[in-house]
Amino acid sequence: MSEKRDFYEVLGIQKGASEDEIKKAYRACVKKYHPDLHPDDKECEEKMKEVNEAYEILSDPDKKAKYDQFGHAGIDPSYGGGYSGFSDFGDFGDIGNIFGDLFGGSSFRSARANPNAPRRGQDIQTNLTIDFMDACNGKSVDVRINRSEECPDCHGSGAKPGSRISTCPECNGSGMVQTAQRTILGMMSSSRPCTRCGGKGKTVDDPCGKCRGSGRVTVARTVTINIPAGIDNGQTLQVRGQGNSGMNGGNAGDLHVNISVRPDPVFERDGYDINTEIPITYMQAVLGDELTVPCIDGKVQYNIPEGTQSGAIFRLRGKGVKKLNRNERGDQYVKVVVEVPKGLNKNQKDLLRKFEESLGESNYRNRKNFFDKIKDILKN
Repeated sequence: MSEKRDFYEVLGIQKGASEDEIKKAYRACVKKYHPDLHPDDKECEEKMKEVNEAYEILSDPDKKAKYDQFGHAGIDPSYGGGYSGFSDFGDFGDIGNIFGDLFGGSSFRSARANPNAPRRGQDIQTNLTIDFMDACNGKSVDVRINRSEECPDCHGSGAKPGSRISTCPECNGSGMVQTAQRTILGMMSSSRPCTRCGGKGKTVDDPCGKCRGSGRVTVARTVTINIPAGIDNGQTLQVRGQGNSGMNGGNAGDLHVNISVRPDPVFERDGYDINTEIPITYMQAVLGDELTVPCIDGKVQYNIPEGTQSGAIFRLRGKGVKKLNRNERGDQYVKVVVEVPKGLNKNQKDLLRKFEESLGESNYRNRKNFFDKIKDILKN
């Protein structure tokens, strides 16, 4: 097995990072490596898988605690060649008891002792790209996923209906087999899933034809995702119970939906605020005017004052994006840019020159102040 990178290194954070720091680092990585942003880049696709695996562990308090203490071996007993147990260590006694105390009491031991105990299904992930307006206002979307479920023919037993199920003679029903090896520290034993029964502790005489004895089948499902108003690019939705089904009556895992938001030609989002740029004419800027301003939920009328300068920004309170799980909204900022006319004819140019001549310095206070400041420079 190839050596896995440290999960903290994958997300670019230090060990001991807070929950918010982990989430922030994950979102940054999603924006950097998301496959929808790099459709032909296989390297980004692999890095995104690595990022998702790291976040899955570090965002779960229990998994994170085990990883912090034991590294990859704490979350994957098969990591590094399947070494998972000791024997003949005298005072250490039963290593299963030691791990049981570390990982929360009898749950660890019972899982080892009973291969047919209920087990929660694995979480699965999918990517979803949505329109800008759907992210702002929310929407229900159907997502097609593939997930592992209990075989409907054998109900997870792996045996053809009516056939016999027997205790595995190789592991005597434990699902695990022990191997001993002499080392410089003495005899050491390791345990691994029984290859004959696949860790189930039972064998079947006639395997189920539908699942080929695995007890599991991959099924395509359509899941309705309720996208909340205010979700942002790079965030992940967790849909509980829509992951792989559990085994032996265990609960199903969750579905994690990684959200990508398409850019909009008119609006630009900054957190929960919306930025918009509107071109205005020279006369509108000079005389003032009523503008029709587009918003994410319609339009509003806004009066700009006389003498509005190009680049001026006006604030529309409460016209931004709804904040997640709150009734508050951000604001919309409208930037007006004066568009200078081109292609004037002679008559139009003459009229503008006469108009310019009729103006005094008091009409151009900023221009006058600027040249007063640099008059000494202009003398040289």
